[in-house]
Amino acid sequence: MTDKQDEQADRNTRHQERMERKKNVVDEKIARADQDKGLILVNTGNGKGKSSSGFGMVARALGHNMQVGVVQFIKGSYSTGEEAFFRRFPEVQYHVMGEGFTWETQDRNRDTEMALHAWQKAQVMLQDPTINLVLLDEINIALKYKYIPIDEVIHALANKPFMQHVILTGRGARTELIEIADTVTEMKEIKHAFKAGIRAQQGVEL
Repeated sequence: MTDKQDEQADRNTRHQERMERKKNVVDEKIARADQDKGLILVNTGNGKGKSSSGFGMVARALGHNMQVGVVQFIKGSYSTGEEAFFRRFPEVQYHVMGEGFTWETQDRNRDTEMALHAWQKAQVMLQDPTINLVLLDEINIALKYKYIPIDEVIHALANKPFMQHVILTGRGARTELIEIADTVTEMKEIKHAFKAGIRAQQGVEL
């Protein structure tokens, strides 16, 4: 073998050893993860992708023949690609309850009324064991502005069907929600096209 071939062989051997060690660690973690339960997932932060991640999980659930419920708390003044797509599926109960972003509506009383109406729809879903996954899109905004009582949301999540998964999205997730969640993901903005003067594009949107 040439020196270059020897070096490549050594690199391959080291890589295989690292992957074997990593596999052992992962296998041990999988073996310890022996519980089945419905999860509470929170997507928050200032970066893009909170709702998109939630709808990705909706698509995954549909792939597993699950029943899904969606309540959108804020994004109601315009049609989104998610709404146009997921309304095609009879397995999805889809409710758009908001009337647009808070800086557009500028009416706290009306925003509160709509948020409470959306929460009523969500509560029904959170009591229905036939719905396997519930997406409460932008509920964190409604909670942040105290349109919905946080205690009611915490109580409903604590008493949901045992195997039901719930995803809650939106900036500024409340501490109380983060504490009870099983998985919390914070989206961090590094760069955003809108700040460069580029409008929301179909297929990417906001």
